[in-house]
Amino acid sequence: MTPSPDGRGGPAAEEMPRGLPAMWRLCRLGYQHEPLLLVSAFVLSLVAAVPDALLALWLALLGEGVVRHRRGLVLGAAVGLALSSAATWFLRTISVRIQRRFRDKVTIALESHVAGLQASVSTIAHQERPDYLDRLAVLRDQVFVLDHMYMSLFTTAGWILRLALTVALLASIHPALVLLAFFAAPTVVTSSWRPTVERAVQEHQASHDRLARHLFLTATTASAGKEVRVTGIGDQLVEGRRRAWEQWYGPVAAARWATAAWHSLAWAVFGLAYVAGVVSVAYALHGSVAAVLLVLAAGARLSSYIGGAVGEIGFLRGTWLDGSKRLVWLERYAQETVAQADTSPPFRLTDGIRLEHVSFAYPGTDRLVLQDVSLHLPAGAVVAVVGENGAGKSTLVKLLCQMYEPTDGEILVDGTALRTIIPEQWRARLAGAFQDFFRFELVARQSVGVGDVALVDDVPAVGAAVGRAGADDVVARLVKGLDTQLGPTWPEGVDVSFGQWQKLALARGFMRQAPLLLVLDEPTAALDAETEHALFERYAEVARGDNSAGQITVLVSHRFSTVRMADLIVVLDGARVVEAGSHDELVARDGPYAELYGIQAASYR
Repeated sequence: MTPSPDGRGGPAAEEMPRGLPAMWRLCRLGYQHEPLLLVSAFVLSLVAAVPDALLALWLALLGEGVVRHRRGLVLGAAVGLALSSAATWFLRTISVRIQRRFRDKVTIALESHVAGLQASVSTIAHQERPDYLDRLAVLRDQVFVLDHMYMSLFTTAGWILRLALTVALLASIHPALVLLAFFAAPTVVTSSWRPTVERAVQEHQASHDRLARHLFLTATTASAGKEVRVTGIGDQLVEGRRRAWEQWYGPVAAARWATAAWHSLAWAVFGLAYVAGVVSVAYALHGSVAAVLLVLAAGARLSSYIGGAVGEIGFLRGTWLDGSKRLVWLERYAQETVAQADTSPPFRLTDGIRLEHVSFAYPGTDRLVLQDVSLHLPAGAVVAVVGENGAGKSTLVKLLCQMYEPTDGEILVDGTALRTIIPEQWRARLAGAFQDFFRFELVARQSVGVGDVALVDDVPAVGAAVGRAGADDVVARLVKGLDTQLGPTWPEGVDVSFGQWQKLALARGFMRQAPLLLVLDEPTAALDAETEHALFERYAEVARGDNSAGQITVLVSHRFSTVRMADLIVVLDGARVVEAGSHDELVARDGPYAELYGIQAASYR
């Protein structure tokens, strides 16, 4: 069975939705945001097509009038040309301005919609699973042209109306000329087929494209600048980026050349049919001057209209259809991740959190990162999780934070299955700091305050969190204290060290008052052992004090001098729990924990 985003059996979100319903969904989305502008732009695109399509008729009548020396016909045709030209310019100008206004407004709405969807997904599989990353990488590129898709729809409707009027003019000369539209069909088919083939190749090679971009950013951004220069790998990055790009571009270019050859053949078929039509009217049908001129003018415009329509249909088929399918897939994916969640978390913990025979493999893989883990994390306890790298410590934290669901087994919160608790409500009762924290380059007060959005502007609350994290020294060194802009790339922004960023991230994790679960996943790895020990010792005392919510603190650390203060120490090895107990109990057992503790203690002697 194909793994699902949460680690269980494959949901409907695994597959891309069908094309036309997805396109219709995007149309309704634009209408929901800007109904008047969308309808106005669409109608004006159709109205502007009429005078433009009639230009061929006026040209034919003008030629007939000149050859026949009929001044009235010449004058009427000239006035018709003038009015059609002026109306075409005026309507097109108004239409373009309305379309731009619509595009400007709907752009923000669509980009916000896509960003909101990704942020609303309760799990993080889509940010770690390679096949989903490839799919989202293409969608992110398409987000920036979603607004152009509506413009393409309006333009396509105008081209189709022009084509219909032009075919009607040709049919007025001889019904057989309608066959020109039939011979144009292959160009439409190849135009619709090309983007599908090319997009499939691009997605198949998307990992090479992502690698090329990653290597480019590594070679050009400040974060990696020092190591790139010290290690001297600049040339290797450049060469690796070129190699990755060529691995992506080679198959893509081959697909483009192949589809272009078929598209050129389709145009050759139409060109031959067009020449045959002109010759037939001029000689075989003995057409009048007006008829010949009309075939020449309308036929030439027909090829232009077909070219425009084919180009827009190709864009719609390749970008809009594909982009809308990915957008609907993301909507379904976001919806399905919370489909089973309908329970609120408890107000306080009385029993705690239990893991019953929990196993987990990351989606898309078969290797179990956690295997048959059964644990009881008592309410009000400070729990430490230790183990060597790759033992599954951070994965356990992710499962407790509901970033993933177990592949097998169950996690219970006071007897309620965690998977049935609404993720947003559960995370509102969580707090935490992580080793791989994000650097929010905001004003320092906001960078800390986003840990509890409701208190982001509450200076006393932010100050208290800074104090609990031991980050007072960091704030004291900032030019404007908590009002200092962080990040050297911003006006008046300042740069801070990695350790200072880590303290601010820890303060952010301490913003929430009385959470049910506090996770500290090696959040002080950049600090010295003595500072970390003092910090967590002080926090453990506070956690064991007024703990009316039954808060559970989960601490992940490699430093045994820190974890010995925990009420319960869980030892992971090879994806399994090999020991659990207090520090004294585990040392007395003389098992894996005692061995690791002895090795680390010896290094400090």
